[in-house]
Amino acid sequence: MSAPDMSAPGRAGGAAAAGGAAAALELALDGLWFGDAQVLGPVRIAVAPGEVLAVLGPSGVGKSTLLRLAAGLPVAARVEGLSVRRPDRLGMAFQEPTLLPWRTAAQNIEIATGADPLPALAEVGLADKAGLHPGRLSLGQRRRLSLARALASAPDLLLLDEPFASLDEGAAAEMAALTASLLHRRPGMAAVLVTHAPLEAAALATRAIRLGGAPAGIAAQAAVAPGDAAGLRRALGLAAAPER
Repeated sequence: MSAPDMSAPGRAGGAAAAGGAAAALELALDGLWFGDAQVLGPVRIAVAPGEVLAVLGPSGVGKSTLLRLAAGLPVAARVEGLSVRRPDRLGMAFQEPTLLPWRTAAQNIEIATGADPLPALAEVGLADKAGLHPGRLSLGQRRRLSLARALASAPDLLLLDEPFASLDEGAAAEMAALTASLLHRRPGMAAVLVTHAPLEAAALATRAIRLGGAPAGIAAQAAVAPGDAAGLRRALGLAAAPER
């Protein structure tokens, strides 16, 4: 997937969270256990308005669980020492689109947010699909609908959990370019992107952290140079991409 251009002005830089502005998201966690297995150790995260934080790490390390904690959603785990400060207006796009199959695209947005669905659908290129049910949309279109729903209420914080999962390379690149464009139009909105792919992080984020260890914590963090997936891999201590 080629990385869309994120060099345009309008989003906060990688040091924004430490730059003195009040954080849009602050999360502190002492530990999290699934049964007797401790998955997460101490984690501290702060995300400034306008900053896009990418959270990387291998499958099962606790990335999506951490995002659910940030959102205030329940997790089937024992959690200790959790403190979260988040804005009232929050949008989230899940790994699966989680759409209501018996409602139209427009109704999925309107019911969830109370907002006018048509501008949100137009922004993601689905204005002509407003009356269709999710079953009549492709996976890429359902992912765009999920993103439109997350943004329809004008959130101050956007949480994205593997938003390009199961898309082929071309569809993923198109979705990444769309997401980058939508983020640029909202320079004051903070965002957290969970992904396993440095290419996605380099396309969208201003700062990245890698979860690692057992139990997992923040093993590395780095500012993101737009489009520089190779540099991000090096900075976070990730394996190089396989040659094709």
